[in-house]
Parts: sequence; structure tokens; C-alpha cells
Amino acid sequence: MKLILTHEVANLGAPGDVVEVKDGYGRNFLMPRGYALRWTRGAEKQIDSIKKARTVREVRDVAHAEEIRAQIEGVTLKLRERVGEGGRLFGSVTVSEIAAALKDQTGIDVDKRRIEVGNAIKSIGGHTVTVSIHDEVSAKLALDVAAAS
Repeated sequence: MKLILTHEVANLGAPGDVVEVKDGYGRNFLMPRGYALRWTRGAEKQIDSIKKARTVREVRDVAHAEEIRAQIEGVTLKLRERVGEGGRLFGSVTVSEIAAALKDQTGIDVDKRRIEVGNAIKSIGGHTVTVSIHDEVSAKLALDVAAAS
């Protein structure tokens, strides 16, 4: 099955790439999640717009990634969560919440799939997560999780 990727898929490709995958993988995984479109001549026209959007968001080179890493590592994100007794959170802090807080507090737009949380964040206090900015560059992001008032 020939598909056009709309999102980055590990070990497969980046947005705008045309890939050949097995029918079941494309039909049951990639297409229902919105990671890919079926390749047609009409859909091929969308490749240019997908690639333009990717280049706008994409880190230009390693030097640009180093600048972004310096910005990320120089800040401590403050997250306010609902807390139960003993300082335990109701649920856990998600990568979506971290990405949204990073955009709100610093203006740096990072795809949530590039944020790696080692162990689930389920308590208040200081935590560290890894943000993969470029293939060769990653940053440690400090989080300060506190009780919502």
C-alpha cells in the first residue's frame, strides 16, 4: 500500500514522505490515527503543503538545535495540578500538558511526541524530562509541579 505520511513515524519517515507499507499496517494503524493518507494523484498535491509546514516547524540544523536547547535548559516550567492527600496527583502529568506549558511560558513550540518522560510524574515537586530537539541534540527540561490553588 502506498501512503503519504502526515506525521513523523519512527523507523518509517517524516511528514510528506511517500512510503510503501503492508496493507494491514496502513489500514489498521497509520490511517485511523491520522498518521498517513492513501496515495493518489490528488493527494500528491498535498505533499508540497505538508513539506512546507514541516520546514517551518523543523529545526534547521544542529546549531539551531543548540540554541533551542540553551533556551529550554535555562527555564523551569511551573505546572499546577490537582493534588490529593500526601502530595499525590490525581492522575499524572502528560506530555501534552508539558508541551502546552512550554509553549505558554517560553514560546517554544515542541511536538509532544518529542518529549520523553522516564517514570510517570505523579507527585508534586521537582522533576526532569528529556526533550529531543534534533537527532543529535536533546535537552533536559526542569519541571516544578505544585498543587493547584
